[in-house]
Formats: sequence, C-alpha cells, structure tokens
Amino acid sequence: MYKMKLFITSLTLLLFASSAFSQNAAIQIKKSGKGTPVLFLPGFTTPGSIWNETVSHLKSPTQAYIVSYAGFNGIAPIDTPWYPAIKAELIAYITKEKLSNLTIIGHSMGGNLAVDIAAAVPSKVSKLILVDAIPCMRELMMPGVTASQIQYNSPYNKQLLQMKDDAFQQMAMMMSGNMTMKQDYVDTLIRWMKEADRNTYVYGYTDLLKLDLRTVLPDVTAETLILGASFPNAEVAKATFEKQYASLATKKIEMATDSKHFIMLDQPQWFYNQVNTFLGKSSEKPASLRR
Repeated sequence: MYKMKLFITSLTLLLFASSAFSQNAAIQIKKSGKGTPVLFLPGFTTPGSIWNETVSHLKSPTQAYIVSYAGFNGIAPIDTPWYPAIKAELIAYITKEKLSNLTIIGHSMGGNLAVDIAAAVPSKVSKLILVDAIPCMRELMMPGVTASQIQYNSPYNKQLLQMKDDAFQQMAMMMSGNMTMKQDYVDTLIRWMKEADRNTYVYGYTDLLKLDLRTVLPDVTAETLILGASFPNAEVAKATFEKQYASLATKKIEMATDSKHFIMLDQPQWFYNQVNTFLGKSSEKPASLRR
C-alpha cells in the first residue's frame, strides 16, 4: 500500500513537471528566516500575507515559507483542475528544497492541502496545525451529496461565472460577515474575493466541494493540532471536528472562543500562544507511526 502510494505520488509529480512549462506557476512562495522549516498555507481567495503577523510572533527560530495561490491576489491564473495542480507543485517544491522535519500550518483550504501533503510524503512532515479546516466540507454543507454529483459544468457555476460585479459583491458581503467577528476585516475579505480570478473562484471552489480527505487520514503520521472556531456553536463545531478527523492517529483539538472562521484575526493572541506552545513541543513520533 505504502509503495503504491509513493509510486502514484511520483507519477503525479512527473506528469505535473511535464506540463508545468505550458502554464503559469500554481504557487508563489516567499521564504524568510532561519531555523525549523514551517510552510504556511492560506485559505481560499486569501493571500499568503495573512500569515505575516503569525510569523512575526513565532518564538522559535523558523525558516518560513509563505505560499500564495494562482488566481488570487493579482497572481496569474492557471488551467483547471486547480487544486490538484497546487498540491503537486507544493510537493515538488518540498522535494526540490529537500525540506524535512517540516511543520505545515494551514487555514481552511490550506489545512486541506496540509493534510493532503502530509499523507503523500509522511516522512517529510512532522507537525500539522490545521486552522478551522475540515477534511470534507461537502459532507458538512451538502449532506448525502457525492463527489460525482458535483459538476464543473453546472447551472450554479454558470450563474456565478456570469454574475455581475455588484451582485457578486453582495454575495461576498454576506459570506464575509460569517467569517470574522472583527468588522474592520470584513471589507478586506470582500476585496480578496472580488480580486480573485472568477474562473479560479468558481472551479477552484468546485474542486474543494469534491474533496474528501477522510480516506487519506490514516496515512498521516504528523502530530496534529486542530484549531476550531466556536461560531456558531462550540460544542457542535467540536463534535464535527472529532467526527471528521476520527481516523487521524495523533491529534489534539482546541476551540477558540468568540471566533468565526478567521481565528488568527478574531483571537490573535490565543492563536499565537497555541502555535508557539505546539511548535515548542518535541516532534518525536511513536515508533508505530514512523515510516
């Protein structure tokens, strides 16, 4: 099973490399500092700069790799499928840079990528911090709907692609209000959505709805900290995390009080404390989990 997974991962990287010259890069990475490598993955439509404050509050020596995605924040878009291209390019980068003992911190979709990468190259990833990210958002948003029922060429996607700017802004306003408790940040979230390449927004979100990472959780050996938002109900939210991450071997779930989706904005000090405490712990894995 493990050898087959490595073969599939290697084949994916080779196929990706053969087509990489025909389109724009799927990711941009800003590297800074010296120390233990930490890869920072933002959420959907969010620029990598969301992590700048987190990096500045880290207490241990860190070499930070801050990622931004094609199609967002003014970065040139790429062809579809979008999410698989980002995943493949990130794994290729980790391999090229010979990164090991890697910590990955991912928010929302960035948390999905973190799990996906940790399952694909478990020997390289020692820790994960997943910030309000769930392995299968479709199960939460559309219970009972299968991945095959989610189509790229759908009436809803066509409507989004043809939506006028003012209608799209109204939609972005409603969505952003449910993502942060801090009204000052709502306009920023709206701007990020409006700046997104529309095709990337529509088809990239479809990629996420089709995703179900619960099947790869048993392949993840990294020690994992899951940080969840309490909105709208902390007990219900925690139960959802426990259910969706049930097959993840080594995990700890902590819930942020008075916080919506962007925990690092709503409860920054609590968030920094959680990150620093977790990064300061020994990353030695149990013998049964080493590969």
